[in-house]
Amino acid sequence: MHVSEIMSRDVHLVTPNDTIRDVARQMAENDIGFMPVEDHDRLVGMVTDRDIVVRGVADGLDPQAKVRDVMTTDVKYCFEDEEVDDVARNMGDIQVRRLPVVNRNKRLVGIVSLADAAREQPSAAGTGLKGVTMPGGDHNQSGRH
Repeated sequence: MHVSEIMSRDVHLVTPNDTIRDVARQMAENDIGFMPVEDHDRLVGMVTDRDIVVRGVADGLDPQAKVRDVMTTDVKYCFEDEEVDDVARNMGDIQVRRLPVVNRNKRLVGIVSLADAAREQPSAAGTGLKGVTMPGGDHNQSGRH
């Protein structure tokens, strides 16, 4: 099964210049905790509700602080035509629960999560989740990437 068959296509984007307050409101209104950051039609980072709390609020940033101050710049992604089990395994290896999905022209087409994989291929999601639950990883809040 390909990632394109399970991913969410309803992607909300933010920019590095958006305020963390506005992004937090969007997340609350849309019940999402992860948003890709785009700049001039390029994917330049990701921001999570946890980034806003740990890198923003905990560091004493003002609600008018910019997304660029809290986002993760090391963009990990997968391709829409990759197999779900391969992507879930990779998510475990790099310790992330969600990934932007791009087409072969590297245009953003969706978001895939371990929860999406679990609904369709529980064993694949379990493999990914095992890796995600280990301490550390590229998207930990101990430093900006």
